[in-house]
Amino acid sequence: MKGTQIILGEHGGRRAAARMVDGQLDDLLIDADDDRPGIGAVFRAICDRPVKGQGGMFVRLGDGLTGWHRNAKGMAPGQIMLVQVTGYAEAGKAVPVTDRVLFKSRYCIVTPGAPGLNVARSLTDDEERDRLLEIAHDAVPDRDGHGIILRTACEGIDEDALTDDLTRTWAMAMQVLGDGGTEAERLLDAPDAHTLAWRDWAGEDVSEDWDVAADALDLLRDPAVIGGAATFYIEPTRALTAVDVNTPEGGAGGLKANLALAKVLPRQLRLRGIGGQIVLDLAPMSKKDRKAFESALRTAFRADPIETSLIGWTPLGHFELTRRRERRPLEDLL
Repeated sequence: MKGTQIILGEHGGRRAAARMVDGQLDDLLIDADDDRPGIGAVFRAICDRPVKGQGGMFVRLGDGLTGWHRNAKGMAPGQIMLVQVTGYAEAGKAVPVTDRVLFKSRYCIVTPGAPGLNVARSLTDDEERDRLLEIAHDAVPDRDGHGIILRTACEGIDEDALTDDLTRTWAMAMQVLGDGGTEAERLLDAPDAHTLAWRDWAGEDVSEDWDVAADALDLLRDPAVIGGAATFYIEPTRALTAVDVNTPEGGAGGLKANLALAKVLPRQLRLRGIGGQIVLDLAPMSKKDRKAFESALRTAFRADPIETSLIGWTPLGHFELTRRRERRPLEDLL
């Protein structure tokens, strides 16, 4: 099947969403079966203790949860502040948080403490930008030191739909910002899989036939990925994720196999919910071919929504990269 299809359903009694592109599973969201905070959850936190030498601060989030704010400048123990979860923590570790809270919806982002009314840079048509700004100004005329960003999805959107999204997102943000409590507490849950799919995935073809996605899920239980004549093994450990490239018997076509890995790696990491440190044990290739591989890898990750940094080569000839932990590992969810 050609084109993009969004599939909404349930996996193990939990909400799930899948994006299929040209008949291939391209992205996957599944709600967890525990109460660990997801990305986007907002807490009223209490600063606990700074960590010397690291510049960060542990904060209490309530319900026995501890957060980690990496920049403690201007913060003092006992201080009350709003924080938002920015990533998933491994079991037993503090939840990464920031005090730069954002309220994100399909068409807009409310930016507390950052005034201004802005349109996504990807929207370049001046008439459309002016139309969207006028709608936003009419919907939320008094922004009182806060700001709004109109997202790319706004292009061509009906005025009523944009106004409704703006007013609802603004009201939610003001309710959270206006909370006057003094104890550590969760104020806003992270969006579930269906809400995230609606918010972040473009596509008009929506289906509830989860069996289509369920068949593809079975393949993700296997660490082996077939790419042309090569096979890739993606194996998470506690410290890092190792990716091994195996070429056909005889070892020929090392560069070709490595380029095939570069093409599929972002999608495989996204589907498997893998973040943190990643080490690529590539097929043998000459040093002069490394630039071609790096270029292909950089191009592939440029189209991926999850922040990934290409670190470079090790003395052993491995390639290292780091990836933001924006997803729960799929092995935890399945």
